[in-house]
Amino acid sequence: MTVSLTHEAALWDAGLAAVAGIDEVGRGALAGPVSVGVSVVTRCDAWPDGLTDSKLLSAARREALIAPLLEFGVARAVGHASSAEIDEVGIVAALRLAARRALDAIPVTIDAVLLDGTHDWLTPPPADLFADDAEDWAAPPVTMVVKGDRACASIAAASVLAKVERDALMAAAHAEHPEYGWESNKGYGAGAHLDALREHGPSPLHRVSWRLPFRA
Repeated sequence: MTVSLTHEAALWDAGLAAVAGIDEVGRGALAGPVSVGVSVVTRCDAWPDGLTDSKLLSAARREALIAPLLEFGVARAVGHASSAEIDEVGIVAALRLAARRALDAIPVTIDAVLLDGTHDWLTPPPADLFADDAEDWAAPPVTMVVKGDRACASIAAASVLAKVERDALMAAAHAEHPEYGWESNKGYGAGAHLDALREHGPSPLHRVSWRLPFRA
């Protein structure tokens, strides 16, 4: 599967001028933030060479794509929600929080969203009139695209932007907590990371509400 602008063009043809591709990175990690990338495109017919799902690219190739991606589309941003926020509100609400932060940084009005996957985590659930923490925010109209990070150029762009930024955050965190090996595992549950959790217990950047290995 190669990326294209087919899904974006369908929305442009429907009169929706500014389409945002959105993808998340770090949802399954044990430590560090969850990050959401947004790449906004208006009608165009080209995208950076080699663009695809960030998971299919080497770190060097992702880094090389950043400069072209800064010229692709009309706006882009990455938002983050911390491990503490994930513990406080849960992963789905934290994804939405990270996305809102990214969308708030976008200087153009977004007419529609292409969201990777099958679950629309971006649109807030129906408000509960008796809840104190109902979300006072409305997402743009969302279209889900299965494997969108491999099919849609805008979603692939968002994927790469978010991956590079989150990886840099985890590499910096590695300097403070080198025992967990985040420079290589980026906070995911690699064997060495799990062994370090058993030996040292969780750091302040771990998602302690998750089922982490106990210290021996």
